Amino acid sequence: SWTMKLATAALLLGLVMAATRDEEENDPCVYENLPYEDTVQCKGLDVFYPEVGNVACMFIPDCNNFRYKITYWMEPIVKFPGAFEGATYILMMVDPDAPSRSEPTKRYWRHWLVTDIKGTDIKKGNIQGQVLTPYKPPSPPTNSGFHRYQLLVYLQERNEVISLLPSENKSRGSWKMENFLNRFHLREPEASTQFMTQNYQDSPTFQASRGGIKDFKDTQAEITAHW
Repeated sequence: SWTMKLATAALLLGLVMAATRDEEENDPCVYENLPYEDTVQCKGLDVFYPEVGNVACMFIPDCNNFRYKITYWMEPIVKFPGAFEGATYILMMVDPDAPSRSEPTKRYWRHWLVTDIKGTDIKKGNIQGQVLTPYKPPSPPTNSGFHRYQLLVYLQERNEVISLLPSENKSRGSWKMENFLNRFHLREPEASTQFMTQNYQDSPTFQASRGGIKDFKDTQAEITAHW
């Protein structure tokens, strides 16, 4: 009877949806440290994004849509607890793996550059200063693998005016960062860190969810055919 068919269809759809929910609930959010060879940049800097927390020296977790959300979140809270209160600092964020780590023809892609940051502010994670390059969130291309996003803090000499050349302002990509550092006598960073992420569409969780959607649609098709 039609009543039995409708009841069967509702039961099948309910089982599929329940199985999907159980899979999501049982899937833990894994916070994974970077491999040893990528920890050389991890020196005294903390980087906090909403929801996910401190990502210094971490992979952005493949859960809760974090790898998608980071592409539109505002600038992170960056803290340098070891900053001198009377000093002034420069903060930069770059991607050395643009467009991919295997072929970084656009390194260093400049995501953020702020100068004239007071030590008292950066100790608290309050990044105020002269914004030479506004923050742009990480957005690695699809099929480009994991990208490193490096944050570096340099000591700015007192009363020195830091600026970008007109040619540097034309593009964020292919930035000659070494030339910039040499121009202003910036040696080793006072603090640094990096985190890694990939395009959310390349993540196993996204691929699995697409498979789940396909299974759900297949089940719907089978039910329709059964009717």
